[in-house]
Amino acid sequence: MACGGKSSEGAAGPKPAATTPASTTYWKPDSGERHLRNIRQLTFGGNNAESYFSRDSKQLIFQRQEQVDAGCDQQYLINVDGSNMRRVSNGEGRTTCGFFYDGDKRILYSSTSQHDRACPTPPDKSQGYVWPIGYLEIYTSKLDGSDQRQLTNNGTYNAETTVSHDGKKLIFTSTLHGDIDLYTMNPDGSDVKQITTRIGYDGGAWFSPDGKQIVWRAAYPKTAADTADYEKLLKDHLVRPARTEVWIANADGTNPRQITSLGGANFAPVFTPDGKKIIFSSNYKSPRSGAFDLYLINVDGTGLEAVTTNPEFDSFPMFSYDYKHLVWASNRHGRQPGETDLFIAEWVE
Repeated sequence: MACGGKSSEGAAGPKPAATTPASTTYWKPDSGERHLRNIRQLTFGGNNAESYFSRDSKQLIFQRQEQVDAGCDQQYLINVDGSNMRRVSNGEGRTTCGFFYDGDKRILYSSTSQHDRACPTPPDKSQGYVWPIGYLEIYTSKLDGSDQRQLTNNGTYNAETTVSHDGKKLIFTSTLHGDIDLYTMNPDGSDVKQITTRIGYDGGAWFSPDGKQIVWRAAYPKTAADTADYEKLLKDHLVRPARTEVWIANADGTNPRQITSLGGANFAPVFTPDGKKIIFSSNYKSPRSGAFDLYLINVDGTGLEAVTTNPEFDSFPMFSYDYKHLVWASNRHGRQPGETDLFIAEWVE
């Protein structure tokens, strides 16, 4: 989610609970979306993405930019029926990558606020499609935004954090040692361990339900020219995510193996609750476009199957812990170009 200009939220602290009603807007699945039933739209307007379930599957945390091209992403909570949306981050800087943990008593997210309370300047578009890998630290707070604590404090990029199902480990992406690698740590920020070392971008990692494996997106340079481009962008705190594939490894980073070779950008991979498959987003059918769909694939890389078929952007999927629902972000049914909203559907096996 891009941010531009000064945050429209200011720095007034978390908003009180909103009075948004439960969502009653349903959409029929598109042709071929056989796994989805009773699709319900949860947000309406702005940019809304990276929505993830609480452990009891009753709430979602997500990042929201209230206008498509204005302000910076902040963290919000919403009930799974679309009611009671409220901001829980303090409105400073840019935030990303929220998640529930500590038995749903706390949340965590990354923020640029320690480096700069203003909204960061967007990347220079003359370098093509790039993501900023700026200065972010990981924070945790109670569900109402109070009792904020800082988990990292190293002046680098620390983001893309998720939590193991048992709540005992966090996995995140960091430039702590120069490259963009995966790290694990305890919920209190202690025992930080680097678990990937190959040059290139490693990001968006998730643990398997049993905690024995991880899945993530990776982009490794293949030529000297690729490496030079990657390192030049990294010095400018940027990464080019146009060619990423899905990888799996043991939870400590050993035995890494690539499970997609589709081309294009393959990202946002998450295990299904039974641990047998991965759901992820890809534009491999049209690699230079924003036409992303969701796909399922077995953990051994076989059995690729489309989940969404809408011509608009579909990404950032997550299953509820009871395997009954899927939530994701989509541009479908947007009221203006670029609008991204949250959708939830009953999952049909």
